[in-house]
Amino acid sequence: MTDNLRIEQTDGVARITMTRPEVHNAFNEDLIKGLHDAFVEISNAIDVRVVVLGGDGPSFCAGADLDWMRRASDLSEPANRADAWHLATMLRAVADCKHPVVSQVQGMAIGGGAGLVAATDIAIAAESAQFAFSEVRLGLTPATVSPHVIDKIGAGRAAPLFLTGDRFSAEHAAAIGLIYRAVPDDQLASAVEDVVQSVLLGGPKAQTAVKKLVRRVVVEPRADVDRYTSELIGTVRASPEGREGVRAFLEKRKPSWSPKD
Repeated sequence: MTDNLRIEQTDGVARITMTRPEVHNAFNEDLIKGLHDAFVEISNAIDVRVVVLGGDGPSFCAGADLDWMRRASDLSEPANRADAWHLATMLRAVADCKHPVVSQVQGMAIGGGAGLVAATDIAIAAESAQFAFSEVRLGLTPATVSPHVIDKIGAGRAAPLFLTGDRFSAEHAAAIGLIYRAVPDDQLASAVEDVVQSVLLGGPKAQTAVKKLVRRVVVEPRADVDRYTSELIGTVRASPEGREGVRAFLEKRKPSWSPKD
């Protein structure tokens, strides 16, 4: 595991924290690999229910590290493609994590950092947070982050942000669906904990199925959507977790996966 991350786990909650505050948690090769490996490992952990992703210091993630950008500018096209593939697979590992992923966003979330926010399931940001997809201002494109951003906010909202590179506020990020909520800066940590506790009330297998559901429904052919969704709910209802959840509701008690008082 990389020195650029801190990983802690208690009571079913895994906390992955980027620890490069001196560069606003900007990406370099080690941080990208560390995040990828951490999410692959945690995705397969049966004792994890929810993942909280954050960054030490004043910012969540300011995008690409300047030294990394300098090195990339000297690479050949094949080497640049391989380098970009590492970023793409890291973002996909975050998005495809079997457990719900909550991001805690403060300060800057720029370029790849904003893409990392988009790859998480539930993003809570401080009201002072700033976002941007600033790649075009460097003559680049937000290519590897685009699938996650467009999934979250749609092509119509993504295009102006990609084309202008303009910064936008947490309030605007919430309005377009990039983040779930914008909260006063001094309430960020508590707001994230409230979301974590809400997630822990849900059935873990059902939540894994939900993550697949929200991605498949938008890409499945219309003729297949109803069959897929009806088969899914039928399977879930008949599963041990589904039966336990309904039984607990009818018996007016907490289901077996719910945190104990």
